[in-house]
Amino acid sequence: MKKTTLYSLILCAWLISNLAYAQKKQITLEDVWAKGTFRAKSVYGVNWTKDGQFYTSQVENKIVKYEITTGKEVATLYDGNIEFDEYAFSANEDKILLKVTKEQIYRRSTRGDFHLYEIASKKTTQINQDGNLISYCTLSPDGSKVAYVRGNNLYFKDLASMKEVEITNTGKFNHIINGSTDWVYEEEFSFAQAFFWSPNSNRIAYYIFDESKVKEYNMQMWKGQKEGYPEDYRFKYPKVGEDNSVVEIAVYHLDNQKIVKMDIGTEKDQYIPRVKWTNDANTLSIRRLNRWQNNMDLLHADAQTGKTTVILNEKSDTYVDVDYNDHLTYLADGKHFIHASEKSGYKHLYLHDMTGKLVRPITAGEWEVTSFLGIDEKKKLVYFTSAEVSPLERHVYVVGLDGKNKKQLSTEKGTNEPNFSADFKYYLNYQETAASPVTVTLHESPSGKKLKTLEDNKGLREVLAGFQISAPEFFNFKTEDGTSLNGYMMKPANFDANKKHPVLMFVYGGPGSQTVKDEGLQNYFWHQILVQKGYIVVSIDNRGTGARGTKFKHSTYLQLGKYEIQDQISGAKYLGGLPFVDKDRIGIWGWSYGGYMASLGITVGADVFKTAIAVAPVTT
Repeated sequence: MKKTTLYSLILCAWLISNLAYAQKKQITLEDVWAKGTFRAKSVYGVNWTKDGQFYTSQVENKIVKYEITTGKEVATLYDGNIEFDEYAFSANEDKILLKVTKEQIYRRSTRGDFHLYEIASKKTTQINQDGNLISYCTLSPDGSKVAYVRGNNLYFKDLASMKEVEITNTGKFNHIINGSTDWVYEEEFSFAQAFFWSPNSNRIAYYIFDESKVKEYNMQMWKGQKEGYPEDYRFKYPKVGEDNSVVEIAVYHLDNQKIVKMDIGTEKDQYIPRVKWTNDANTLSIRRLNRWQNNMDLLHADAQTGKTTVILNEKSDTYVDVDYNDHLTYLADGKHFIHASEKSGYKHLYLHDMTGKLVRPITAGEWEVTSFLGIDEKKKLVYFTSAEVSPLERHVYVVGLDGKNKKQLSTEKGTNEPNFSADFKYYLNYQETAASPVTVTLHESPSGKKLKTLEDNKGLREVLAGFQISAPEFFNFKTEDGTSLNGYMMKPANFDANKKHPVLMFVYGGPGSQTVKDEGLQNYFWHQILVQKGYIVVSIDNRGTGARGTKFKHSTYLQLGKYEIQDQISGAKYLGGLPFVDKDRIGIWGWSYGGYMASLGITVGADVFKTAIAVAPVTT
């Protein structure tokens, strides 16, 4: 009798479980790509006010001002009829510069219209009054002028008179570029705007690219063409070992219209990956990198004479990593700067004096600083994010400028990305995991105390609860040579461990990247559709990927594709050895570098992978 009762309870639980499963909706392609069913809300376009008491946010086509401690809306600063993409305030916060993108050029470069909105009068003036599209329109620090690029030349405009001044006139398509980057710098060094206002608004430093000797590549352009006929588009595209652009750095002096070239050495086959002003309007900071990218100099240049001094040199047996987020920061005291380096085997922050002499390490340990967030110089506190808890997570920390009293501020697992106010009294934290949408909270610093939740995506969470969603499971395994690799796995909601399931592996795998991270995963909902159909979806971070130190990341130097595909093959073999995986039905797919990896998978790993999808693969 007891056994019968037990069996009845088990059967009942099984029926209830399957009924609940059956009632869950399945994800469709329309949900993912057309309807925006799973689109998360957030707090967008945040700008902190100078007084530290308010912040503004872009809400659809409005700019709304909020009181920090309560989160209460106190004013709508802009509610016009111009649909804009980005905005910036003038120095005294009485004007707003609105960017309206009209044309995407490459990955980061755009052209568009720019409008200046006066808050008090509600008057709007278009900067490019002749109707020609411009790029990178940027307010001067004092808010009296703007600079921009048009037709490969650099200009500035006085906002009081709206008079335009031509800084350069040598620009020519496929020959000379002033104030914006060539394709290589935009793609490989992650920036497109190549001019910079001095702190006193009296000078503009800018790049000059001479790409006349760079070979051209021809590509057919279909967009916007009539009757199905494409147009040829020829642009400068150097392949490996071919001529790059010859780069110069110049400073334009607004008071006398003088242009001074900075001395960056006699070598032409080199890179200038970063330029920025120090807090001294006469001293320009320039980083110089050899083409092998294993020797980098930090130069300080005299804006009046162009004379340069090597302040810091960093060499590597592999490569010197150029910060994507540009961690180099000059302190307001005019005596020190903070520099990020991987010289210890992990990326950390270091304090130097203005001669380049090391004062002290600020952070240290067998973990990576992933982003330098800034310094509160009054309190001598440094803020940063790191992968100290796990390479799969990002957390927010504060530490003294003396390197002491490090404290973790973020408490929720997953990925935390903060946005600090200018005075570092407050910050917004954007927190998410691979299985839950972003939550935006307001905090005090340096305590980290939470003041308010601004967005918790409650509505989206309720929507997700009604669908068949398979949360990713993170795992770790060792390859045949003992290398430890991280991965995640998504199983069907009705997973049966006694059945053999096909597997599709998703890969990117490029230097410093990560797909295995506890944050919103790439292609998450499309992968959910595959999981619904009975596939197991897996992603593995191979050697060469980030957040695990230089030995792991730099191991692929000068042999891209070798260890990466070895690790993906090892991953497939590991999966094939699991009792619930059909080892004869393992596929691999990826995009860009991941497309390259998928192509290697179906060639080098043809005995392991049975299919491959290579989207936009990197090929010769």
